[in-house]
Amino acid sequence: MQTPRPYRPASEDDPRSDYAGYKSTALRAPKRPLVPIPQTLSEITGPVYGHEMIRPTDHDLTRQHAGEAIGERIIVAGRVLDEDGRPVPNTLVEIWQANAAGRYVHALDQHPAPLDPNFSGAGRVVTDERGRYRFLSVKPGPYPWRNHPNAWRPAHIHFSLFGPSFLTRLVTQMYFPGDPLFPYDPIFQSVTDEKAQQRMISRFDIDLTEPEWATGYVFDIVLRGRAATPMEDHA
Repeated sequence: MQTPRPYRPASEDDPRSDYAGYKSTALRAPKRPLVPIPQTLSEITGPVYGHEMIRPTDHDLTRQHAGEAIGERIIVAGRVLDEDGRPVPNTLVEIWQANAAGRYVHALDQHPAPLDPNFSGAGRVVTDERGRYRFLSVKPGPYPWRNHPNAWRPAHIHFSLFGPSFLTRLVTQMYFPGDPLFPYDPIFQSVTDEKAQQRMISRFDIDLTEPEWATGYVFDIVLRGRAATPMEDHA
């Protein structure tokens, strides 16, 4: 049984659920004040996923099929930390992303870009005792999303983190440095504080980069406090 831990409180840096520039939020944002529902003991203590569910290859999105995924190989690594900079071990970290051409393996994604039969775009790993995680993937491409005329999403990777139970889930997005689409993307701009925006952008790291194999990007995730990474799960 896990030690009880409360949900992460909402932060002023978290994006609004009804951000005007992101049109579909008008359809799904709450119109009335939320009704708080206290967590029960079972919700904050378990059940917890078993480590046997994580396969040794789940962190490598480039080799989950018969052939190798197409695209620029990247290593994405970092640490999950609390507000005091302490590591958060045994955290289930999941990612999903578009392929190198900017297309998801999803029936609703009809972007006329090629699908890669050797890339599903999802992986997972558990943080170690120092809160570290590591993925090998391909750099996702930008893609159109019809929110407004000539709308394109910057290249990004979705992150999901589970705490002591499946009900304590946090979701965010990781972006790549220097993307020219940042000023035009209302999802990125829904985080209005510039310093908070920077906490969603990964950092290129030459030491993480592997010669003749893959470029490396560091993305640390802070769960709480003034330096918390903006998350998507709060209304």
